[in-house]
Amino acid sequence: MINIYTTDEKGKIKELKNLQKGCWIDIVNPNYDELEDVSRKTKTDLDLLTKLMDDEELPRIEEGDTATLIVVDTPYATDSKYKHKYNTDPLGIIINNDGYFITVSLKKQDLLNDFKNNKIKNFDIKKKTKFVIQILIKLSGVYQKELNSIDDYINRKEAILSKSTDNKELIDLLNVEKTLVYFSTSLKANDIVLEKLSKGNVLKLYEEDNDLMEDAMIENKQAIEMAGIYREILTSMTDTYATIISNNLNDVMKFLAGITIVFSIPTMVASFIGMNVPLGKMGSSSISFILIIIFSFVLSIIIAIILKKKNML
Repeated sequence: MINIYTTDEKGKIKELKNLQKGCWIDIVNPNYDELEDVSRKTKTDLDLLTKLMDDEELPRIEEGDTATLIVVDTPYATDSKYKHKYNTDPLGIIINNDGYFITVSLKKQDLLNDFKNNKIKNFDIKKKTKFVIQILIKLSGVYQKELNSIDDYINRKEAILSKSTDNKELIDLLNVEKTLVYFSTSLKANDIVLEKLSKGNVLKLYEEDNDLMEDAMIENKQAIEMAGIYREILTSMTDTYATIISNNLNDVMKFLAGITIVFSIPTMVASFIGMNVPLGKMGSSSISFILIIIFSFVLSIIIAIILKKKNML
């Protein structure tokens, strides 16, 4: 899918049907023919475009003969059944020598929606360097938003785990821990890209871009720190609660064993008295059944008290 955008004199974005110089070309999950068509019309190296069809492409900067490629990692949900189960996917940003701004990704990038919906202040497609930095700031914000959501999720799970005997809660947290590993790795790779861009050798930084670039680097480093902190907390927490769940299960088994012993007393008494042996006057008494029930009940209470003192009930 290919969408083409430009900004008018008032800074409002609008969609175009045909390419024009200075426009933004947003390409999502394209086929080879679409990439070849864009390459031919914009005079962009086809090799730069096709590289972004690899979902394992690493964040980096590559300067070609006709354009400069910037690759960053963006988060995406991998499984709707599990909350906060994320992986990362490459987003390619290509600044063409003829003035075209091209974004390429295998999956729809929600972080670009605010640009398309005129929610970004001082946005102008023609200011290519500023546009790149604004995307990177937005990307760091997406990571931070999801990391804050993960923190809330961990806190909610903590209350459940203290009473749980089920491994499901731990499996959910292990999925979150995997997400944090992906986030941490991708954010660090994105940070290297930001460091290279901040030197002004790849894209010319104008005076108004310096503060934005500093903000982008700060936001990304904050996201790196958040991911690292939450990962350490989660690692410690899963180890601790794995032990707690095991102890909770042991307590349940201990309680069930104690209950089994208590309830086996009446069965044992009834079995002994039911043997074919003379019971004397008790055997012929009209209240013998009641006496046996009372005796079994009292004996069960005594056993239960003993087990309770030994912390088995």
